[in-house]
Formats: sequence, structure tokens, C-alpha cells
Amino acid sequence: MKEYILRRSEFKLRYFDFIGEKTPILFIHGLGCAGSFDYVDVAFQEVLSDHRKIVIDLLGAGYSDKPKDFIYSVKAHAKYLNEFIEDIALKKVIVYGHSLGGAVAIELCNLCSTKIEKLILNEPNWEPSTKGTASWEFAQLHYENLESEMSRKVEEYQNSGNTMWVSTLKNWLPKAAYEISKDAVSGGKPSWKTGLFNFNFPRYFIFGEKSLPDKDYEELRCRDENIKVVKNVGHSMAWENPADVALVISDCL
Repeated sequence: MKEYILRRSEFKLRYFDFIGEKTPILFIHGLGCAGSFDYVDVAFQEVLSDHRKIVIDLLGAGYSDKPKDFIYSVKAHAKYLNEFIEDIALKKVIVYGHSLGGAVAIELCNLCSTKIEKLILNEPNWEPSTKGTASWEFAQLHYENLESEMSRKVEEYQNSGNTMWVSTLKNWLPKAAYEISKDAVSGGKPSWKTGLFNFNFPRYFIFGEKSLPDKDYEELRCRDENIKVVKNVGHSMAWENPADVALVISDCL
């Protein structure tokens, strides 16, 4: 694992950097997740061996620092990731974003569009989050009681049997989960969907078969976008079936 110190701060982003001769793939995880948990198995699959793979833990999550004085907005995450790309001297990059990490990926692409070779989005957030989603639930918490209320939410998810996700959610700074969730409910300005469909580089969309039917999937079909479906998995497909996720990613390369 490596460290990157954010510009104008002492905050450290931690990441894996796996060798490969072809264009680097930057993996951006979603809410409550961590690249170090979700995407190491994916990155090590033989079908991706030719590509360099950069697997990050966003600030506030996983092994990365969790400063309490950082503003954990989607745009703020995209800003330091753009600087990260500049500082490790990537000339071209393939950006992969899952779930709310998809919104971060879209904002990142807005900042460095000339460096983007392809964008791969896995069941992304591109519109404001609605009731029934984890981000909507986190956004309803009260900031003054954030620690205790987040602990109760974690316990609820644990009791529901969602133990894999809970294992990484527990390592999130509650403020980080709350603030990016508030951002998710507000949506992008301009909207992430608008920005996405204005991009000129190739874009691909991945869905889990168990997530279907899905209105975003249907809209993408109507737009004749490049869609891939991973069989027999749902939203958390990276650890449900990393081999097939890697295979589908390789089909996009």
C-alpha cells in the first residue's frame, strides 16, 4: 500500500498500485465501502493483468486518513483525486466508479476530461438519492448526534444480515458518510446525469443481474449506451463475484 499526501494539507490518501503496461484503471468505491476491501480481488484477476490498477480508499474511509475538518462533498473528493492523478503523472487514465463513487467519477472526469481514456460506471448515482437508499437514510441523521445515530444505523444493517458492507462501513468517519450522503440527496449542480452525457470519450455501464429491473438501465438502453450485465449478482458485486466483474470490465477496455 502507498500513501499520497493531499496538497495544502497533511491528509493522507492510501492506495494500492498494481503493475501493468497498459492504461491505468482508477477504481473509486461507493458509500460505506473501501477500495482495499472491494477491488483488490478484482484487480488481481488475470483478465486485467495487462493494465495498471490503482485502487484507492477515499478520504474518510478504509485505510485513508479521516480528518474531522475536511468537507466530504462529491466535488471535494473529485478535486483531490484530480490532483492525485496530476501528482503521480498519469497522462491517460480509465476511471471506474461504483454507486456513489460513480458521482465522484463523473465530477473527476469534468476536471480532467483530456486525460480520460474511458469511463466505466457500475450502477452509479447520477440523480439525487431518494428514500430507501442508504445515502438518503444517512442524510436524515442529526449532525449533533451523528456518532450515536450512525452507530444505530450500523447495528440495523448488521442485524439485517448485510455483514460484508457493515465491515467497511464501520471504518468510515461518520461525518464523511453523512456529508457525502447529504450531497447525494441534493444531487450535482449541474446534474451528474447532464455532465455524464456531455462527455465525448467512451463510457460503459455495468449492472448486476439481481439489480434488474432498473429505471437507469432502461434509460441507458433507450439511449443505446454500452451496457454490461454481471450474472447472478446484485449491487455489491465486487465481492460477490470478483472474477466476473473483472471479466466484464475487461470487455470495456
